[in-house]
Amino acid sequence: MTRKKGIAILGSTGSIGTQALDVIEAYPEYFSLEVITAGKNAELLIEQAKKYQPNTVVITEESLYQQVKDALWQESIHVYSGSESLCQVVESAEVDTVLTALVGYAGLKPTLRAIEAGKTIALANKETLVVAGELVTRLAREKGVNIYPVDSEHSAIFQCLVGEFHNPIEKIYLTASGGPFRGWSLEQLQTVKREQALKHPNWSMGAKITIDSATLMNKGLEVIEAKWLFNLRPDQIDVVVHPQSIVHSIVQFEDGSMKAQMGLPDMKLPIQFALTYPDRFTTSFPRFDFLNYPSLTFEQPDRMVFKNLDLAYEAMNLGGTAACALNAANEVVVEAFLNEQIPFLSIADINEETMRTTPSINNPVYEDFVETDKIAREAALHLVTKWKIT
Repeated sequence: MTRKKGIAILGSTGSIGTQALDVIEAYPEYFSLEVITAGKNAELLIEQAKKYQPNTVVITEESLYQQVKDALWQESIHVYSGSESLCQVVESAEVDTVLTALVGYAGLKPTLRAIEAGKTIALANKETLVVAGELVTRLAREKGVNIYPVDSEHSAIFQCLVGEFHNPIEKIYLTASGGPFRGWSLEQLQTVKREQALKHPNWSMGAKITIDSATLMNKGLEVIEAKWLFNLRPDQIDVVVHPQSIVHSIVQFEDGSMKAQMGLPDMKLPIQFALTYPDRFTTSFPRFDFLNYPSLTFEQPDRMVFKNLDLAYEAMNLGGTAACALNAANEVVVEAFLNEQIPFLSIADINEETMRTTPSINNPVYEDFVETDKIAREAALHLVTKWKIT
């Protein structure tokens, strides 16, 4: 390379963002950190800026701008605030790759702007494709932009397809750990508390995605994401529960052969692969030892108990803005559950009612997604008051 690869991390203070900074720090001769951003975590953003010395930082919560600005006034760092600044910084000429690690719907607009600007996308924000997959992938094709997946499951599929892009996929299997409540009944889930749901057995993740894993909504969102990333039909995507989280996903080809990507559960590996593809860099990550895992098991998810998974398939089959409505509802209800406002089982109930009552628009444009997101959030908030714990 004639120069280092310029990286922008949208959401540097979250779980993916902090691990991405570790990856970038490990290869100073290859990467140049240009942009880091945060929503409200000004303290950590300031700490990161002082340590890693990016060219630019953005705090999207405008009331925190002065705090960040004052803390960094002696540094050679540009400081901006607001959601529009988030969209503008990804267009910088120094940025080659944009790692979108924002949580939820907030990742859509800056990702679209980055694609418009011709930037390579390392996608950790699955909601971008869930909400507006058709719009995003069409724009990426038009601009000749590559989207490299960061989710461990989609990275696994992508890695299995390297050298196989000319061979049609017959089916893919996304693996799920089953979360903290694998094997639980509806009766047991009625009394689940926030602290229980946040104890994931295998992965260290942010609060929102950890709750999504507990309800299997995370796997449902990943199913929709896989459809758009790999141009698949819903019937070509299956989910299997794999409690050990060693096999990250599987591709089955038309001749019946299967490829699986395996490794210890560590998000740094898919982050690094997305940033360095097509190269693999030497790492000091812990290595998998078969003797420590004498049995790798697989089972069907319990769709009767964890109905969010089927809701995602329903949204995918409906098309249009259905998945956008489902995602909006889920963001609202997960926050309500984390704030201990609603019971655990109400998450899926509110998601279902919101998706089925929000008008769906076929062949949507960007403004349709914005309006659907707004309507669905309002509907879900209304239902939260109905299910609210008193």
